[in-house]
Amino acid sequence: MEIIRATKTAEQAGAYYVRIQAMARKHQIPLHVEFDEHDTPETMYIVAIDDYLPVATCRLYPLDDCRMMLGRIVVLPEYRHQGLGTQVVKAAEKWAQELGYTKAVVESRENKTHFYETMGYVPDFSQKIVGETFTCYRMEKEIVVGF
Repeated sequence: MEIIRATKTAEQAGAYYVRIQAMARKHQIPLHVEFDEHDTPETMYIVAIDDYLPVATCRLYPLDDCRMMLGRIVVLPEYRHQGLGTQVVKAAEKWAQELGYTKAVVESRENKTHFYETMGYVPDFSQKIVGETFTCYRMEKEIVVGF
């Protein structure tokens, strides 16, 4: 298994593939909802690749000078419960930290907040986000050297 920073079009297509397979198909999310204004050729993505197949991803984009949003964190169903979600989040945190960001932010679905809490994210249950597809909560984590 290889975790990469998807900087080329073909690698970014891998991130899109995982999102289409694991989210759009499974949850019947229209493509115009799954892919939004934060999906551009300049957007940063982490992709986990098994041999040649993209199997997990995470999208990163800055919120401000200090905070990086990590989102669209997805693992193909047949690859879940193998630590890939944790690996792509940690790779994204490292990249954000290298770029000078001090906080990572996620908007977690209600049923996934525990996963992020185990990685050090602190939920703000007063910030309930009711979206087109899921209800989420904003969670933040300080990212520092040596995490």
